[in-house]
Amino acid sequence: MESNTQKLIHSFGALADLGQEVADTGDFMEMVRTSLHLLLGTLAIRRGAIIESPVHLLPEDKSTNLLAVWGLGENYQPKFDVDDGDSEVFLNAPEGSLDLHTGPAGAQKPAAAQPTFFTRYQAELQGQGIELIIPMVVRGELTGLVLLGGKASGEPFTADDLEVMKSMVRHIGVGIYTHRLLGEVKQQAVENRRLYEDLRAIYRDTVRAFAAAIDIKDKYTQGHSERVGRYSEIIARELGFGEEEVEGMAIAGYLHDVGKLVVERDIINAPYRIDAKQSSELNRHPAAGFEILSPIHHPYADIPLMAKYHHERMDGRGYPDGLTDEQIPLGAKIVTLADSFDAMTTDRPYKTRRTFDEVIIDLRGNTGSQFDAIVVTAFCRALLKELTGETKDRRFHKMLGKNYLDATKDIPLLNELLAELDPNIKTAAAGG
Repeated sequence: MESNTQKLIHSFGALADLGQEVADTGDFMEMVRTSLHLLLGTLAIRRGAIIESPVHLLPEDKSTNLLAVWGLGENYQPKFDVDDGDSEVFLNAPEGSLDLHTGPAGAQKPAAAQPTFFTRYQAELQGQGIELIIPMVVRGELTGLVLLGGKASGEPFTADDLEVMKSMVRHIGVGIYTHRLLGEVKQQAVENRRLYEDLRAIYRDTVRAFAAAIDIKDKYTQGHSERVGRYSEIIARELGFGEEEVEGMAIAGYLHDVGKLVVERDIINAPYRIDAKQSSELNRHPAAGFEILSPIHHPYADIPLMAKYHHERMDGRGYPDGLTDEQIPLGAKIVTLADSFDAMTTDRPYKTRRTFDEVIIDLRGNTGSQFDAIVVTAFCRALLKELTGETKDRRFHKMLGKNYLDATKDIPLLNELLAELDPNIKTAAAGG
């Protein structure tokens, strides 16, 4: 009685250890190897192996996969095929196990309804000293097989031994099933992420193509929407926006002038300063842009409002609603500066683009009235980083032309403006 009690305590202890090992899924292969060692050690079994059944997501692959082995040689690499008929018999195995033992101990031979698996592999398994196969079945699915040799003592397995083994095998099966399930979830997540990235790329390419179509209507400002999108992206990144917010700002820049689609081409392309009536017609485009974009579900920022308010001013003298400072969304303030900067640095039919010195004068004079100081500061910081070589991507040079900026004279101008906007900003050395 005492011996049986000790054996029972030992078995429960082993089950507890195995449960803990299965629960800790940090290293799957280590979990399987340790589980096999616990199983073999609990009943002093000489040898054994754990093989995973074919993944059900790959119906063309019937081969099992060796996960762990002990006592069968380091080079033991069995490859078993498990077809549907085999799986059916394993799932309905008598007593949950199949006995291959044919020695003098008198254990029963496999049941008459044995899978063709035995016909193919019984000799090989017995040649390796395997006496017992215990299927791992979780939620009606064959997860794999545990192959077990005999006891080191030579004694036959008892009914209690079989119960302990089947309990431990169920634990191992749950661990493998869970790992497989997590793998499928991760794979699905990867595929979903790839699909999301593809859709996002398609969305952005579509928006850029649409922006190009908008600009085609204005023969004098082709490429304007693309540049405003890029300037908006630069400012947002400098302000510390997250990647999705940065992309949203770029999209807002690309689409800010979509309302011009409702404005007559003659007004947009007038080679002179338009009169008050024409100006009123042109000033419809922000509100028209809002109406065009509002029905669309955009995956990023509040793009329709940015299109609507990109001509608002801090002092309330903008249009269409005459908003002031905090009433204007930060995104709209970003697009406002990006739009104005591109207008100042590109040729128009009635004026040539301004020099960088003139742009700095405009920013200095209009920060606080037209432009938000925080947005201007971020823009100037980003430009300064490129001029000093802190950032290697020459984004401004590509859009402005290689001869427009001059680090020697423009760095001091930016430092001076930044010092006025924020006295705590550390200035950069010219040519640094």
